[in-house]
Amino acid sequence: MAIKIYNTLTRKKEIFEPIEEGKVKMYVCGPTVYNYIHIGNARPAIVFDTIRRYLEYRGYDVQFISNFTDVDDKLIRTAKELGEDVPTIADRFIRAYFEDVSELGCKKADVHPRVTENIGTIIEFIRILVEKGYAYESNKDVYFRTRKFNDYGKLSHQSIDELQLGARIDVDEKKQDPLDFVLWKEAKEGEISWDSPWGKGRPGWHIECSAMARKYLGDTIDIHAGGQDLTFPHHENEIAQSEALTGKTFANYWIHNGYINIDNEKMSKSLGNFILVHEIIKKYDPQLLRFFMLAVHYRSPINFSEELLEATKSSLDRLKTSYENLKHRKEASANLTEDNKEWLQKISAYHEQFIEEMDDDFNTANGISILFELSKLANQYLLKKNTAVEVIDAFINEFDELLQILGLSFQSEELLDEEIEELIEKRIQARKERNFQLADEIRDKLKEMDIVLEDTPQGTRWKRGK
Repeated sequence: MAIKIYNTLTRKKEIFEPIEEGKVKMYVCGPTVYNYIHIGNARPAIVFDTIRRYLEYRGYDVQFISNFTDVDDKLIRTAKELGEDVPTIADRFIRAYFEDVSELGCKKADVHPRVTENIGTIIEFIRILVEKGYAYESNKDVYFRTRKFNDYGKLSHQSIDELQLGARIDVDEKKQDPLDFVLWKEAKEGEISWDSPWGKGRPGWHIECSAMARKYLGDTIDIHAGGQDLTFPHHENEIAQSEALTGKTFANYWIHNGYINIDNEKMSKSLGNFILVHEIIKKYDPQLLRFFMLAVHYRSPINFSEELLEATKSSLDRLKTSYENLKHRKEASANLTEDNKEWLQKISAYHEQFIEEMDDDFNTANGISILFELSKLANQYLLKKNTAVEVIDAFINEFDELLQILGLSFQSEELLDEEIEELIEKRIQARKERNFQLADEIRDKLKEMDIVLEDTPQGTRWKRGK
C-alpha cells in the first residue's frame, strides 16, 4: 500500500514517490536558538520526528536535516541584553534544545547545520543569484528581485499583487520593490558580522535554509517541512531563491503542521501565554506531551491547556495499564494452542489498520484510536481464565512496535548505578558553576526515577526510593 501525503503546494493528497527509490531526502526548518523552545516549537519537532520514524519503519533510508538559526536579530538583541556574545547564547540554547527534544523522544537529525558554520556556502549562493540578475546590491545590502521569479506565490496560493511582506521583513527604502526581500544585511556597529563581496554583514533569514538544504541534500529534495506559519514568507522565499538558482524544483512535497492555541487563544508574547517545554516537562511526563501532540492530526490546530493535558494523561494511563497487565499476566500464562489463531488474526488486523491510517497522510490521531482498540481487545483476552504465552507475547510485541513508530515506550527504564553516578557528578559540577537550574533539573529527573539524593558534608549520597 502506498503512502499518501497532503502537499501544501498542490493542496491535495498525493501518492509519495521519492526521487530515488528507497531513499528520502527530508529537510525540516529548525528553531532560532535565542531562548528555550516553547510548545509551539515542540509540535514540529514531534510531528516530523514521527513522520521520519514511520518512513524508516516502511523501509526508507531517510536523510534527515534540520537547521539551527544561530544568528539573527533576536539573538543579537538577547546577546546585548545579557552582555554576552551571540555564539555563547546560541551554544547554550542549542544544548537546551537537544535536552528538551530528547526528553520528548525526538531523535537527532543526521545533520543539524548552523548558519554560522555555512556562511561561505550562503555567500556563494547569493553571489550566483546576483550574477543571474535575480538579486541586486543596494547600499551594502543584497535583495532578491521577487517579481523576476514568475512562480512567486505558488506555495501560499496568492498572486504577487496580493502578497504582503512577512513580519520578519522590514520595508526598506533600499529596495527596488516593496516585495523584494533581503538576502544579505549590512552589519550595524558592534554586531556580529562576516566579510562578503558586499561588505561586512550577515545572512537574511530566508537564504540560510535554501543554501543549507542544497548543500546537504542537493538541488531537489523529497520533503520540506515546518510549521504552518512558515508557509509565507519563509518557504515561499526559499522556493524563489532555490529555483531561481538551479532552474529545478526545490522540493516535491511540502508538509506543514498546524498551530497551537493556549486556552483557545493564539500563543503570543504579547498575551504572555508562551509555555516553555523545559518547564512543562518538569511537571508532566514528556511522553504525555508527545502523546498529546500526536492525538491530533498534524495539520489540525491544537488547543492546549493543563486540563486537556490531564484528560490526555487518563487516556495514556489506560493504555499503560493494559500493557502492564499483559506483562504481569505473561508470567501466569501457559503454552496453550486453543483459540490462539483467532486472537492472533485479530491482533494482526489491528496492525494492518494502524498502517493504513499512517499511510493516509501520517494520521497519528486515528493510529492512536487503533491502539485503544488493541487495548480493548487485550483487556477482553485477559478476562479469559486460561491465557496463552503466544497470544500475550503477540499483544506485547504489537504494542511495542506501534508505540515505537510513535516515539513512545511503555517499557520501564532503570538507570544503572554508573549512569546515576554520572548524573550526580554533573549536578555537583552545575552547583559549583552556580547553575542551580540545571542542578535542580537533574535532581528532579532522578526523583522521577525514584532516585533519592541526600546532600551531606561528606558529599552527595543516593538511594533507590523503591
